[in-house]
Amino acid sequence: MIDVEDLVERVRTYNPHSNSDLIREAYAFGKEAHEGQFRTSGEPYFSHPVEVAMLLTEVRLDDATIITALLHDTIEDTGVSYRIVADKFGEEIAQLVDGVTKLTNLELSSVETKQAENFRKLLLAMSKDVRVLLVKLADRLHNMRTIKSLPIEKQKRKAHETMEIYAPLAGRMGMQYIRDELEDLCFAVLNPEARNSIMRRFLTLRAETGDLVPVIIEDIKQALAKCGVEARVTGREKRPYSIWRKMEEKQQGFHRLSDIYGFRIITQNERDAYVALGAVHQRWKAIPGRFKDYISQPKSNGYRSIHTTVSGRDAKRVEIQIRTGPMHVVAESGVAAHWSYRDGAPAENPFAVDPFHWLHDLTERFEAAENPSDFLEHVKLEMFQDQVFCFTPRGEVVNLPRGATPMDFAYAIHTRIGDSCVGAKVDGKRVPLWTRLRNGQSVEIIRAEGQRPQPSWEEMVVTGRAKSAIRRSLREEHRAGNVRLGREIARVALEKIGKKATDKALDTAAKSLSLPSREELLARLGTTEITGNDLVMALYPELVSDNGGVDETPEAHVIGLEPGQSHIIAPCCQPLPGERIVGISVRGQGVMVHAIDCDSLAEYENQPERWIDLRWTEGMSRASHLTTVEIIMANDAGVLGRICTLIGEHNANISDMTFTDRKPDFYRVKMDLQVRDITHLHRIQTALEADSDIASISRSRSAIAPK
Repeated sequence: MIDVEDLVERVRTYNPHSNSDLIREAYAFGKEAHEGQFRTSGEPYFSHPVEVAMLLTEVRLDDATIITALLHDTIEDTGVSYRIVADKFGEEIAQLVDGVTKLTNLELSSVETKQAENFRKLLLAMSKDVRVLLVKLADRLHNMRTIKSLPIEKQKRKAHETMEIYAPLAGRMGMQYIRDELEDLCFAVLNPEARNSIMRRFLTLRAETGDLVPVIIEDIKQALAKCGVEARVTGREKRPYSIWRKMEEKQQGFHRLSDIYGFRIITQNERDAYVALGAVHQRWKAIPGRFKDYISQPKSNGYRSIHTTVSGRDAKRVEIQIRTGPMHVVAESGVAAHWSYRDGAPAENPFAVDPFHWLHDLTERFEAAENPSDFLEHVKLEMFQDQVFCFTPRGEVVNLPRGATPMDFAYAIHTRIGDSCVGAKVDGKRVPLWTRLRNGQSVEIIRAEGQRPQPSWEEMVVTGRAKSAIRRSLREEHRAGNVRLGREIARVALEKIGKKATDKALDTAAKSLSLPSREELLARLGTTEITGNDLVMALYPELVSDNGGVDETPEAHVIGLEPGQSHIIAPCCQPLPGERIVGISVRGQGVMVHAIDCDSLAEYENQPERWIDLRWTEGMSRASHLTTVEIIMANDAGVLGRICTLIGEHNANISDMTFTDRKPDFYRVKMDLQVRDITHLHRIQTALEADSDIASISRSRSAIAPK
């Protein structure tokens, strides 16, 4: 285990004014608190907090963060309380330790909804002090480095959690070296065969060509010397997971990947960075489309660097990053640079992003989410993606995730601009709204005050902010109409059983269905999230038949049954008066009445003893019978209303409605209708087919029947 004096000396190398005595006291306190506890590997447990503290010295963090690392498991795993930590080390450290404890207790790898809700809590814990997350990332890094002592299933669970949450979060915070190592450690757990294969290929490549890294470094130094640029040059082979990801993205084998080497040029100043870029491009041929200037257009986490890929020695592609020393500190430590020490004092790095501004920007993007699932979607869509940078006509920069469209651009500026968007110009040319934007493009949004979001817009956008705004607008716009339609569905559903859809009945149903209000119940009825049968079941479950619908089929409708013999209308074909029918005897249920053309009758062809000749009585046209139709209709305003009105004009009722497919241009909807007979249904079908916005209407039947 690392000795306390080694830790103290490490801190004093970058912060000579460190409170060494307080660090020693925290070390002794933590060691005593964890006395008798051991890790799964058999090591003393306190060796873990010490290693976490040492990891944080690599980014030169302040005393409070180092002490928090030493104590980060005391409140969770020992008898130490928050108050004891606060009394001995102060409120600041106690709050940090408590924040890390809260993060540790979140089971981020559980089911999606819980994962989303816990991630929201994670951001809340971070909002008080981002150093909480810095300690947690170092804690997770050390745990992943020593994960082999855990059972394999627990290894996989932790690796999935790390890959999905902590590694991308480290990248979003600019701590790329932590992200890279976490991803590679997870890769070794989740796909060891693939990682080992890549490592073997690296060894083969070295055997064939030798170690190219020092050779290419010398080539770069010579090119810089000719231009009079003093710089530090480093290089490495890319990590196996990075290689694997490129292979998956490009669908290429290892032997076809050329940019497996990465090099950095750290210059004295920004001017030298651009001179170095010129020297590199003069010496080697630049690869088109592989140049990015994050110095003139920094990432939101403060990252600044020039990226270029060139065709280097032996035509090997080489990725080169060029930046200044202060830029390199931010590139390595991200928002941690805000607390870093240099030359014995807190570093005044002009490129370090204020972590509190960064966190506010992050949470603002997600606050519009109305439920945990939306929230998690926003996280995955926005937080963990590479960015593109586009310009407004005034030259202002808008940061968007890769794959964003002009619609995303419009909503990124303001919801009002997105809602009224009717078109876009990219670099002065009119383009479709689903066009994918690229770095450096100028985007102009064309607006119309009367425009409102359309359902098809949601498929055009990728940002959570845009998706949430579109959904919210559509809900508000359609809510009044949904409530009206829901009230009609409620009226019909309750009238079928001789009841009325009074406000009191609807209030009772809303309470029974755990909904906040009568209006919410009606809105969900109107959107078919709740069906008419759900409403009846909530109020009068005893009046609902076994097959899930209201039983309105009196026995006297069918002729040919034995005295006392019961019958059931088959739900698979829903035969109507006027159609030829046949009965199938069903043990324990009586006779199942089918239409003569029902597909399920094929199952009984070899059982003639079960067939019964039946027919409908005449003069029963006033009775109501259930049938289901499937309608494909245009997704335009007013079409659904016209359908409902037309059905009502033909003296038929809609008892239930379900949207089975929603596309930008057409909807597919199933409607349960109450009609008198087959002639009545045919008249309704004919009238609906005459509407130009209805593509088709047909009976909806299944081939499932009771045995």
